[in-house]
Amino acid sequence: MTDPISKGLLPEGFRDRLPPQAEAAADLLRTLLDQVSAHGYERVSPPLVEFEDSLVTRLSSARPQDLLRFVDPLSQRTLALRPDITAQVGRIAATRMAHIARPLRLAYGGPVLRVRPAQVGPQREAMQMGAELIGSDHVDAVVELLGIALEALSAAGLTDMSVDLTLPDLVGTLAAGPWPVTEPLADVQTALDGKDAAALQALGAAQYSTLIEAAGPADTALARLKALDAAGALDTRIAGLERLVATAAPHAAVTIDPTERHGFEYQTWIGFSVFAAGVRGEVGRGGTYLVRHPGGGEETAVGFSLYVDGLVDAGLGASRRRRLFVPLGEAAQAAKLRAEGWTTVAALTDADTPARLRCDYALKNGELIKL
Repeated sequence: MTDPISKGLLPEGFRDRLPPQAEAAADLLRTLLDQVSAHGYERVSPPLVEFEDSLVTRLSSARPQDLLRFVDPLSQRTLALRPDITAQVGRIAATRMAHIARPLRLAYGGPVLRVRPAQVGPQREAMQMGAELIGSDHVDAVVELLGIALEALSAAGLTDMSVDLTLPDLVGTLAAGPWPVTEPLADVQTALDGKDAAALQALGAAQYSTLIEAAGPADTALARLKALDAAGALDTRIAGLERLVATAAPHAAVTIDPTERHGFEYQTWIGFSVFAAGVRGEVGRGGTYLVRHPGGGEETAVGFSLYVDGLVDAGLGASRRRRLFVPLGEAAQAAKLRAEGWTTVAALTDADTPARLRCDYALKNGELIKL
């Protein structure tokens, strides 16, 4: 039998980041956070582990089966490793920062752990970075967050991006107003998920097939949405979509799928996903949602999460550092060179050489020699 410990094996879905990818991940995280911080978002750092009930009650879509859980030997309560940091930021905003004036702008960055891999890729651990604006879900707030997300990704070196906009609560809103349904709403939503116009016809909800036809490039989708007879129920949403398309257009191609729900289980009136050529799966996603407060109250919010690992795998952030070999006795000059931006690697014995220490340059008699 193979001994996984002696082979250095890791559990399924986990991996080591080695040089230079580990450095690239750290640099990208810092770049993204710096971009967000410049817009007034203050960083918080919640713990990797929380009480299970705190994680599953803060956002409406969280489920215990999505958490990796264990019993705390100290409290004898069930703890869970976070699968997402958004809920933790919501907890902080609703409790320890409940007294701070709104809107409250917070940012974060750190690892998350999923019970199961995402649909794209085998990894169960991910580096998540994001920003949340607590206290408003107005279109102006969404415009701010979407713009910041795209600016941050551009600063990280990402190009050829696309943004997909969706209206997660649209079907429920129409069903409760101008387009009532006789069959269970869940059946109608399932048919829309499958883009199944025949199923909608069989459910007596044929008018909803026009929402399938409305999916596509932003200009075409907006025109088709404006043509729908929805008794004004779409007016504010269309106006919001137009603002968001104008915000995203300088950075990315924009598409609209008004009924997309997958991954937007806790979003309210708007959701967005960001993709890019050369990056597997989503680069990030965001939208509006509700934060639950102690006692049952709710507060509107909008935010986004970006996933650093896909950027690293696409080769971003991997800037080559100039490694300078410093022989014995040259420590004083090495300090000055580090202040100038060099990475110095000091010899510890006479046996150390530039080649062994993987250096590109060497310090010799006070001169920098390129190898």
